[in-house]
Amino acid sequence: MTQKQRIEAFVTLGRFLSSESQELADVIHKASVLNPWYTTANIKKQLAALAHNLTTDKLTSWLSPYPSTHSDKTVALILAGNIPLVGFHDIMAVLLAGFKTQIKASSDDAGLTSFALKKLIEIEPLFEQKISLPERLQNFDLVIATGNDNSSRYFEYYFGKKPHIIRKNRNSLAILTGKESKEQLHELGSDIFDFFGLGCRSVSKIYIPKGYDIATFYEGIADFKGVMDHFKYANNYDYNKSIYLINADKHYDNGFLLLKEDQRLASPLAVVFYEEYESLVDLYTSLQSQTDKIQCIVTNQTEANHIPSFRFGFSQTPALSDYADNVNTLDFLFSNL
Repeated sequence: MTQKQRIEAFVTLGRFLSSESQELADVIHKASVLNPWYTTANIKKQLAALAHNLTTDKLTSWLSPYPSTHSDKTVALILAGNIPLVGFHDIMAVLLAGFKTQIKASSDDAGLTSFALKKLIEIEPLFEQKISLPERLQNFDLVIATGNDNSSRYFEYYFGKKPHIIRKNRNSLAILTGKESKEQLHELGSDIFDFFGLGCRSVSKIYIPKGYDIATFYEGIADFKGVMDHFKYANNYDYNKSIYLINADKHYDNGFLLLKEDQRLASPLAVVFYEEYESLVDLYTSLQSQTDKIQCIVTNQTEANHIPSFRFGFSQTPALSDYADNVNTLDFLFSNL
């Protein structure tokens, strides 16, 4: 199978994922029942983001720095399940680079990954020789594993001797200057609330200039109050609010998102931590020491000290070259042909 054939198959898959077919609608509905966090709206949002990148021009450009070849090596993929099809980029990179793959999907995946792979094989049957979803991973050559800080220790122990990418906990943050328009703050709401804040690209902390009016931020995100219609999100909001009230912790509350001053990057669900700053230069310097914990920054400033940055509203729709943990997956694969 040539690289051109592989690209054409993924382009066709992209068209299917953005279609209105009954088959796809049925799969989306079933997944939303199996995993309540995977709402129909969120699944469709993710499918649209994936399909946006699955064009001939984008895939060809993405692969152009690398040789058009294939490998007999097998890459073991251990995928997360915090948001729908979160491991699709890894699958795509491995298969388009010409490797074989063994895939271990998350128990939260709700069948979406296996369905996408089945559809890909229908489109290009030669992929059947490249893809397996075994009960137990074995006889592989490389590993890409995504988990949290706890699971990463397990991954390091079992897979550390193989060439690997092992991802840990990361969080995303936003930097406000006080000059943002209402429209920009509304777009920031997407970075916070898309996928209910469960993604590593979800903003869990905001940095605000000293003296910033919190009401301005809340006014900008007011249209996202519908998240409270989801019972699991509402339960988290109620729980965290009760904890802060019982402990008399200072916090802000607009009825669907809690703001609490905290130096940590990772906030509980339905909570965004905040921290004040006096100097952007000093802030960027302090963030540099935490790059191994930051997935990306949302800001209207220029890129912050080589930490991947996005405009407001775009953290959840990365381009093909916006690699998780800022580790180039294609470089890793092609250096291990």
